[in-house]
Amino acid sequence: MTDPQIVLTERVQQALARAFGPEHADADPLIRPSQFADFQANVAMSLAKRLRRSPREVAEAIRAELSDFPGTIEVSGPGFLNITLADSFIESEARRMLADPRLGVGTITPSQTIVIDYSAPNAAKEMHVGHLRTTIVGDSLARLHEHLGNTVIRQNHLGDWGTPFGMLIEHLLDIGEQAAVAQLEAGQGTEFYQAARSKFDSDEDFKTRARARVSTLQSGDPDTLRLWHVFMDATVRFFNKVYDLLGVTLTDTDIAGESMYNPMLQKTCDDLAASGTAEMSEGALCVFPPGFTGSDDKPLPLIIRKSDGGYGYATTDMAAIRYRVHDLKADRILYVVGNEQALHFQMVFAAARLAGWLPDTVEAEHVRIGMMLGKDGRRFKTRSGESVKLMDLLQEAVDRAARLIEDRGYDEALKREIAHAVGMAAVKYADLSVSHDSEYVFDLDRMVATTGNTGPYMQYATARIRSIFRKAGIEPGEANAPIVLAAPAERALGLHLLGFGELVAQVTAASEPHRLCAFLFQTASLLSTFYEECPVVKEGVDPETRDQRLALCALTLRVLETGLDLLGVPVPERM
Repeated sequence: MTDPQIVLTERVQQALARAFGPEHADADPLIRPSQFADFQANVAMSLAKRLRRSPREVAEAIRAELSDFPGTIEVSGPGFLNITLADSFIESEARRMLADPRLGVGTITPSQTIVIDYSAPNAAKEMHVGHLRTTIVGDSLARLHEHLGNTVIRQNHLGDWGTPFGMLIEHLLDIGEQAAVAQLEAGQGTEFYQAARSKFDSDEDFKTRARARVSTLQSGDPDTLRLWHVFMDATVRFFNKVYDLLGVTLTDTDIAGESMYNPMLQKTCDDLAASGTAEMSEGALCVFPPGFTGSDDKPLPLIIRKSDGGYGYATTDMAAIRYRVHDLKADRILYVVGNEQALHFQMVFAAARLAGWLPDTVEAEHVRIGMMLGKDGRRFKTRSGESVKLMDLLQEAVDRAARLIEDRGYDEALKREIAHAVGMAAVKYADLSVSHDSEYVFDLDRMVATTGNTGPYMQYATARIRSIFRKAGIEPGEANAPIVLAAPAERALGLHLLGFGELVAQVTAASEPHRLCAFLFQTASLLSTFYEECPVVKEGVDPETRDQRLALCALTLRVLETGLDLLGVPVPERM
């Protein structure tokens, strides 16, 4: 089955070629959903001037070439084409969709290798709310690409190297490995860092030891590296608790932190200098990508090696981009990172292309992540002004969800299971339903609501369908009667569902999961109207109508569950 809008685009383009010549075959028919019909094509308005004919005359010529169209086409107003599909066409396509294991979602041929850089918490500190969006959006993009048949390589670019680790390792030695591991595994990384920092600022002996430890770490001293591994292993174990709670697909094998690129940094600098891509400027090795200037209108440098000989983020990112292209064979690289890094990545991509490390055949894209705000419209923080721990935030969402279902008679195990699913859906869907580059207000009261465009409302829609099937005494997979769309609410739902396959492809190509959320919310809204207007298992519904409506319910359930799974949103059978 094919999205009706795609079918209409092809048919109208063919009509344009027949009516006005093949040079017009690639014109955009400008087809949009319409309140006056199923769709409206506005191409006559844009073509009229070029053809030196009135828009209405152009529209009539197009309509004449669509005489065999499965539906009706009317010319209205100054030259709009109002298109209404035949019910039989929608029913036929809906039946094909129900029989298709992939619900009309195609696969990319040839498949591509997609490298996705996401989550990337700083191991020196606790995971906080700033990591939530990069983790959720990145994971949804990984799921979408894999569903379309692409090979996805996840890269969790941890901040696991650098000068802070000197004081962190020394503090670990001061309090003992066992106590340090227990604190880090308990998610007290921020407290661990703050204690180390306090000693660094107030104790000269500790500061001297910490600086010396940085040198032994960077030189590869075996004992220092062992201590670093003790710290990192405990920290990653806690990160994994957060990932497990969120239900994201990152594993330890996806870790590709800053430490991984440390052995490549000298060669990165040497090769950029040798090729002439980088040059010395005020004692630092810099690349000056064309088109970037500072406030003084002078060329803006991307500093590859600092004047003191140290490396920075640009060095690591240049090494990473070469590794991902050359070693991982990436066709497309997605960096799911905060908006504030936009200029940095623009310059890194430009520098990599200048060096020949990022060829034109490979796409590099910064999937910009907007800031999470509190109800006061400012960066989301605790009342004391500190970053909110991500685990605390997620646990609060689960607790709110538990209170939501407290009086529904579930046993404790089922209540915990549903509360977890609802809490995670509330947080993840709220994030994904807004454009990833937009700011949004984190409001748990709104997020856990079962009305409006929320995760729990989407879950409630699937639970409602499951309830219908329990009353009918059959499983959704057994509903295979022909889909007949006799009532307006049935027709509206059936027509909408046909757009699922093309929508998934568009969302994946454009890295826009919020559009999938919008589609699913509209699906749930149309389902609600159908539920109110078209009884399925109520007394008085004849068996044939019942089976036809059960088939439509089964198709709707599969679309909702598949779409939510692609977003990483859990779907409990009961609410």
